[in-house]
Amino acid sequence: MATKELITTPGLDVQFLVDEKDSGGSTTAFLARVGPGAPTPPPHHHADWDETVYCTQGTITYTVDGDKHELEQGQALCVRRGQTHKFDNHTTADAWMLVVSTPGLFREEYFLSIAEILSAASGGPPDMAALLAVQADHGVTIAPG
Repeated sequence: MATKELITTPGLDVQFLVDEKDSGGSTTAFLARVGPGAPTPPPHHHADWDETVYCTQGTITYTVDGDKHELEQGQALCVRRGQTHKFDNHTTADAWMLVVSTPGLFREEYFLSIAEILSAASGGPPDMAALLAVQADHGVTIAPG
C-alpha cells in the first residue's frame, strides 16, 4: 500500500491520495506541486493508462503531441495513453495539479524511486541510466528526440 506521504524532489512534490489498493486497481490519484522552472520529466508516453490533469492552483503548461495547453486553476486536460506529453511551470509561482490515472497503474513506487535517485545525486547530475531503468520498469517511455 502507498505511504501517501509527501515525496519531495527538486522543484516537484507528489502526494498520493488514492492508490491502486484503494481503488481495486481502477485508478490512482495524486497531488503534485511544480515549482517555477522546476526540472520536469522529458517528453514521454505511457501505453497502458490515461492521465487526467486538473490544475488546482497557478498555471501549468502541458505539451501533448506537440500542442501546448496552458492550464490555469479550474482547467483540466486528458492525456490519452500513447500520447507524448510533457509539463512545465514557466511562471514565477508554484503550480498545483491533481493527476488521475486510469487504470491505476501509475504508482507511488515510481516517484519514490525517482526521488531516491535524485537525492543520491547530491545536487549533481542524476544517474541517467538509473532514471531510465525506473521509467522503463514503470511503463513510462521517453520520447525519442
